[in-house]
Amino acid sequence: MKRVAKLGLPADQRKALLRSLTTEVIRHGRIKTTLVRARAVRKYVDHMIQLGKDGSLHARRQAMGYMYDKALVHALFEQAPERYGERNGGYCRVLKTMPRQGDNAKMAIIELV
Repeated sequence: MKRVAKLGLPADQRKALLRSLTTEVIRHGRIKTTLVRARAVRKYVDHMIQLGKDGSLHARRQAMGYMYDKALVHALFEQAPERYGERNGGYCRVLKTMPRQGDNAKMAIIELV
């Protein structure tokens, strides 16, 4: 059984792609990407918000080690507790859109709730 979407990339490129997509979803609130990538990155966005709700020094350092923008991590840790305090998961949603013109890949919008 396949546990992780490989996205047609070697492991190092896949991890870098997921890190950058996670950073951009948290920065912009919503991004448009392929459906498979959106479903793969949802797990990591939820995890970063969960760390932000925790707010401990250890959680902050874990988030710093994963996300690319230090200032964005600080902003996440300030806003996450009051924005998602009563919510127990499911911090982002994936919405299907029309396929791309060139390669006919299924597109999706991933956004924070």
